[in-house]
Amino acid sequence: MARVQRRDQQAFTRLLDRHLVSLQRFLQRLTGNAADADEVAQEAFLRIWSHASRWQSDRVRFTTWLYRIARNVAIDRHRKHRETTTDDLSMIVDDAPETATIIDGERRQRLLRNAVEQLPERQRTALVLCHFDGLSNQDAAAVLEVSVDALESLLSRARRTLKMTLLPLMKTDEALPCPTNR
Repeated sequence: MARVQRRDQQAFTRLLDRHLVSLQRFLQRLTGNAADADEVAQEAFLRIWSHASRWQSDRVRFTTWLYRIARNVAIDRHRKHRETTTDDLSMIVDDAPETATIIDGERRQRLLRNAVEQLPERQRTALVLCHFDGLSNQDAAAVLEVSVDALESLLSRARRTLKMTLLPLMKTDEALPCPTNR
């Protein structure tokens, strides 16, 4: 990042190569839409390039700063657009026994994804950062600019809301595919 601050384009390309995929995954979970995630990621990296001089290595890790910028861009876009897009994917279904299993698994994933998207923004971000992107509670708290205790409270409320939302929707007692608590 020090080289990027000196306007080294090769260093910036290296940062982009190293962090783009994980940032897009985070943003897709946050926004619920791959196209929006790509646009937000591009905007976040443009801001990294434009404001490289603002990064202070002694104050925050680069990934924390990147995720914070990306989260803020996503929030700004959401405020501007205030519209929810959903993927309209149709499947060709056959009568094979494994098809029912696949559809049931996809249904569960869709229910989980929709429930996560309905969480308040801060709870959703905390959940995505810790459970899906694997950030430590300390790093996720830094991205959200809250204390670790506040982050843990957000996670607890998110889990409680997901449980109350999903349990009535599930037809079987089979557990939802959900990462373990970190």
